Amino acid sequence: MAGRPEHKAPPEIFYNDDEAQKYTNNTRIIEIQVQMCERAIELLALDPDDDGPRLICDIGCGSGLSGSVLEEQGHQWIGVDISKFMLEVATQREVEGDLILGDMGQGMPFKAGTFDGAVSISALQWLCNADKKSHIPQQRLHKFFTTLLSCLTRNARAVFQFYPENSAQLELITSQATKAGFFGGLVVDYPNSSKAKKYFLVLTTGGIAKLPAALGTGETESQVPYNRKQAAYAKNARGKPLKKSREWVLAKKEQRRKQGEDTRKDSRYTARKRSGRF
Repeated sequence: MAGRPEHKAPPEIFYNDDEAQKYTNNTRIIEIQVQMCERAIELLALDPDDDGPRLICDIGCGSGLSGSVLEEQGHQWIGVDISKFMLEVATQREVEGDLILGDMGQGMPFKAGTFDGAVSISALQWLCNADKKSHIPQQRLHKFFTTLLSCLTRNARAVFQFYPENSAQLELITSQATKAGFFGGLVVDYPNSSKAKKYFLVLTTGGIAKLPAALGTGETESQVPYNRKQAAYAKNARGKPLKKSREWVLAKKEQRRKQGEDTRKDSRYTARKRSGRF
C-alpha cells in the first residue's frame, strides 16, 4: 500500500515536531482517533460492576488523544511512545496520564500486574518493519508481547487497532502474540466497507474467551456511525489542542479537588510553560 507512514521513516523520525503538531491539530484525525479509542475501550470489556477507575496502558500514545478519551471515561492511564516530539505535545496539552519515552519493540518497562488493560491505536504495525540491522520483527514482536503479558493483571485484555499491510503481516503479529501466551483473535469491524473497515486484535491473559461481535457484519456502510458526543469531543479537542491556558488549568484543578484527588495549591506559577520532560 503506497503512502504508509512506516514505509517513509522510523516512527521516532517520521513523527517530528511538524508532524506531531499536524497530527494533533487535524480535525479528521482527532475524530478517527476518538472513534477507534472508544471502540477499543468497549472491546476491553471492563467489569461494569467495578466502579473504581482502572489503570490502562496506552501503547503508542502519541500526543495523548486516546489518553484524553480514557480520562473522559474515568480511567487513569500511562502512555508509552517512541517519539519525543509527540510526547512534548502531550505534555503541552496537560494530559493527566504519565508519559514514558520508549520503544515498544524493546519491551514494556513495567512491574508484573501493573495494568488492568491496554489499548493501542495505529501503532502495532510499526513493529513489522526492520528500521535497523538489529531489528528483527519476529523478535521485537515477541519481546513486546511477552513483557506486555507480564505487566497485565489476570483476566485483563489488550486491544490493538492497527493497519495490517497484508495477510503475512497479520499472521506474523497474531502468531507472536500466541507464542507469548496470549489468547484471543481478530475482530474486524465493517468488513464489507473499504473506508470503514477496521482491524482490532483483542488479546486476553486469562484463557480462551469468546471474542466480541464485530460491528457492521453483513452490512454495507461506507462510514462508521459517528455520534454527537464524539463530534463534540473532536470539536473541543480541535479548538484547544494545547491546553495550557491559566483558566483551563485552574478549572481542571478545581474539578480534581471536587473528586477528592490530591491537587497542588494554586500559585502565580500555575500554568506557566514547563520545560520538556524528554
